Amino acid sequence: MQVTETLSQGLKREYSIILSAEDLGQRLDSQLAELKNKIRLNGFRPGKVPVAHLKRVYGKSIMADVVQDAINEANKQILDEKGLRLAQEPKIELPQDQAAMEAALQARGDLSYKIALEVLPKFEVGAFDDLALERPVAEVTEADVDTAIERLADSRRAYAPKPEGAKAENGDRVTVDFVGKINGEEFEGGSSKDIDVVLGTETFIPGFEQQLFGAVVGEKRTIEATFPENYANRKLAGRTATMDVDVKAIAAPEPFAIDDDFAKSLNVESLDKLKEMVKSNISSDYSRASREKVKRRLLDELDKRYAFELPEGLVNQEFESIWRQVEAEQKASGRTFADENTTEEAARADYRRIAERRVRLGLLLAEVGAQSEVKVSDEELTNALIARARSFPGQEKQVWDFYRKNPQAMAELRAPLYEEKVVDHILSKAKVTDKPVSREELLRPEDDEEAPATPAAAP
Repeated sequence: MQVTETLSQGLKREYSIILSAEDLGQRLDSQLAELKNKIRLNGFRPGKVPVAHLKRVYGKSIMADVVQDAINEANKQILDEKGLRLAQEPKIELPQDQAAMEAALQARGDLSYKIALEVLPKFEVGAFDDLALERPVAEVTEADVDTAIERLADSRRAYAPKPEGAKAENGDRVTVDFVGKINGEEFEGGSSKDIDVVLGTETFIPGFEQQLFGAVVGEKRTIEATFPENYANRKLAGRTATMDVDVKAIAAPEPFAIDDDFAKSLNVESLDKLKEMVKSNISSDYSRASREKVKRRLLDELDKRYAFELPEGLVNQEFESIWRQVEAEQKASGRTFADENTTEEAARADYRRIAERRVRLGLLLAEVGAQSEVKVSDEELTNALIARARSFPGQEKQVWDFYRKNPQAMAELRAPLYEEKVVDHILSKAKVTDKPVSREELLRPEDDEEAPATPAAAP
C-alpha cells in the first residue's frame, strides 16, 4: 500500500492511496481457497472445484468485497498510524475511469483512490476545581403545599349559579362565548362557545380574565389582550387581539372541605399523608429545576472557557438540523423572519453560532467522559428503555423491540444518559454553592435553544 498525504489543513486531511494489483490478487485467491472447501457445485466432488472455475463464476462478486475490505483496512491503518480520530465517516473517491476500475476488480491493475476526512480536534481539558457555580435552590413552603392542594380541590369543586344581576368576582366561574379578531379580521381558532373561565386562575392569555371582573349575565364586552411572545401558535405570538365576549352564566364556588375525606377521595389515607406526598412531588420538581439551572450555568461557563477548532462537517450537520426545525416551524405558523424583527441572513448567523456552541460542548463533554472513563451501565440503559416504552401505553412491546433491534436508536437513548453523567462528574469537581431563591425565580423558564448536543458517540 502506498499512501501520499495531499492535504493537511486544520482538521481536514486528504490522502491518495494505491493498493497494488498483486495484493488484491492474493486477497482474491485467499477468498477463493476458502470458498473451494465450502461450496457445492454439480459435477464436482466437495473440495475439488478448480479455483480457476470458481474465479470465472464468482470472481467478480467476491472481488467487490475484497476491494471494500482492502479499502477499509487501509483507511484504518492510516488512522492508527497517524493517531487520528474521525469526526465523521470519511469520503472515498474511487477511480472515474471505468477501464481502470475494471482492471482493479480483475486484479490486473493497481487500485488508486482518494480519501478525504475530518478529524476531531485535540485540546487540553484541564481541571475543574477552579470553576465556581451557584446552584439556585428553593424551599418548599407550607404555602406551596396549600396552593397545590387548593388546585386539586378546585378541580373537584362544585359551582352554584349566582343571583340575577350579580357581578363576576375572583374565583367565580364565568361561561362565555367569544369571537377573536386581529386588525378587525377573525383568526383561525379564535372563536369558541360555552367556555368556562375561572377568574383569578390566569389560565387564559394575559388580560383576558381581568377584563371579565364585574361582568353580569347577558352582558357583551369587547376585551383586548396580547398573546405572549412564546405562545404555542406562532402566528399569534406577540399579537394583540380583540375578543367580542358574550357572558352567558356566572357561578360561585361552593364551599369545599379540604380534609381527610377529600384525601380519601384521591385514594390517600389522610390529609397529612396527602400533604407529605404533595410536598415530596414539589420538592422533586424544585430539584429538577435546580439541576437544569446549574447545568445551564455550567455549560455557559464551559463555552466561555474552551475555544478550539471545530470540524466543519459536524457544525454543518448540526446547523442543518436546527435550520430544518426553523423552516418547519415557519411553515406551520405562517410567520416570517420579518415577523421576528430579523432577516434570514441574520437568523442563519445566529443559528450557526448555536450549532457551533452545541458541537463545541458536545466534543468537550465527550472528551471529559472518555478521560474520566464515564460509562452508562446496561442497567441504566435498560431502565431508560423501560421508561421510554412506558411513555407509549399500549405500544410498550413495539417500542421495546424497535430499540432493541435498532443500534442507532439505542445510541440516541444512551447519549443523554452519558451527557448527564459527565455533567455530574464536572459538577463534583467544581465549587458549587447553593443560592436560595424564590419559587418564581427557580421555575422561571430559560431559553433552551442553546442546549448542547453530543455529536461524539457515548461509550
